[in-house]
Amino acid sequence: MTLRGKMEHSHLMAKLIVWLGCIFVMFSLVTLYIAICAFDGIKFDVTALKWIQLSQTIALFLVPSLLVAYLVSKSPIKWLKLDTRPELKSALWAIGIMLVALPAINLLAHLNQQMVLPTWLSGVEEWMKSKEAEAEWLTKQFMSATTIGGLLVNLFLMAVLPALSEEITFRGVLQRLLSPKNSSLNSHLSIWLTAIIFSAIHMQFYGFIPRMLLGALFGYMFVWTGSLWVPMLMHFVNNGMAVLLYYIANRAAWDMDKVDAVGTGNTLWLGVVSLVLTIVGIYMFRRSTTMRSASSRISSGS
Repeated sequence: MTLRGKMEHSHLMAKLIVWLGCIFVMFSLVTLYIAICAFDGIKFDVTALKWIQLSQTIALFLVPSLLVAYLVSKSPIKWLKLDTRPELKSALWAIGIMLVALPAINLLAHLNQQMVLPTWLSGVEEWMKSKEAEAEWLTKQFMSATTIGGLLVNLFLMAVLPALSEEITFRGVLQRLLSPKNSSLNSHLSIWLTAIIFSAIHMQFYGFIPRMLLGALFGYMFVWTGSLWVPMLMHFVNNGMAVLLYYIANRAAWDMDKVDAVGTGNTLWLGVVSLVLTIVGIYMFRRSTTMRSASSRISSGS
């Protein structure tokens, strides 16, 4: 029996171990490369940081996940649900939900930032704050583009590539591996476990809740539509809007902190309305897909 055949019929734990092993190997190679560059005295300016981001995203997310999909199935594209093209109506609904949700995401992030840990966890809290400050600094460095060329590079690096690689990794591979029986209970459990891991892996704990909820939304949209392209599209819209707003803010000399605060403070009402409309939109989308699915089964005579 070939390696692919063994992987296809192997236990869930074996598949997870192989996947994590691939990630570890690729992480080690990237870390070694960065260490060699640092040893040679190469300065890590914004351009270098973007190249590192590119290599890390491909090495840690895209390559291991595509390799595992290839090993566990004779039809990896079909297994990842990349062969199913979403209906135009579903794609437009997904985009609309994501755009409407932006102020709600700001509101949830603002509430998450009010988190205070007990005194005995002060060391952990300081570490979390340092990781948050580090991520914020890195984001501002990446988003400092004021040219069309810089905007396009950032859209690819911060929106296209993460949407592709992270959705293949988390929804395409991890969520699928965690729900091998495809039961309803298993689906809910796998969606939320994947969403928690998806949020935690970003190491930004003061934005943990909105990112986890986004991950869960992507997971449900994946299950409801049966296409990985839908969560990819939503992920791209979410990240792409942030890139676009930073670009506009840099060009127009806006205060990006005020842009990120839309949906909080004086515009709290907008955040609340956005949250309500997002929930209603998700409910209507789910109802619509359920009705279409039932109609398809009836028309096919099943």
